[in-house]
Amino acid sequence: MKLLKAGPSPFVRKVLVTLHETDQIGDVDMVDVTASPVAPDPALIAANPVGKIPALVRPDGPALYDSRVICRFLDHRAQAGLYPDSRIWDTLTLEATADGIMDAAVLIIYEERFRPREQVSMDWIEGQWGKVARALDALETRWLSHLAGPLDMGQIAVACALGYLDFRHDARKWRTGRDGLARWHEAFCTRPSMVATDPMA
Repeated sequence: MKLLKAGPSPFVRKVLVTLHETDQIGDVDMVDVTASPVAPDPALIAANPVGKIPALVRPDGPALYDSRVICRFLDHRAQAGLYPDSRIWDTLTLEATADGIMDAAVLIIYEERFRPREQVSMDWIEGQWGKVARALDALETRWLSHLAGPLDMGQIAVACALGYLDFRHDARKWRTGRDGLARWHEAFCTRPSMVATDPMA
């Protein structure tokens, strides 16, 4: 299999962490591609028509894309139990919350990087950060007990989302007022899978 990836994408990191946690990292070749929203790599478009990373190219079937699809496939392939039946809806909702944080955080970067400076909308940027802030508050007030439980994909996704905030939006100080979430993230980041995929290493 081949994983099409680019830079410090939190969605790619989520897949990489899953590969490490399920002992499948050696089964996948890493292929760096250009994932610009205005000029994506032809190789990426061939695998994923919407031109987003990550995409997983398989020898025995069509390419898989969207990190949630890829992670679910990898979990099934390894029978790792990262989507446990006993709490499947909570796990999926937590993963979706984390992916929402990633989406908004990446869109802020795109607004600043790809739009002409005179056209950058601070209102739009703050609207995206509002999504991030509300999701972080929900993690702090509703999800800490789940995060403290057995490893699942919700936890992996949240950890990668928070890691991306540290990497790209450190000035926003997401930890302020969210001591429980900050403590959980600090502990989770000691896992070998997180250390091996740290974009700031």
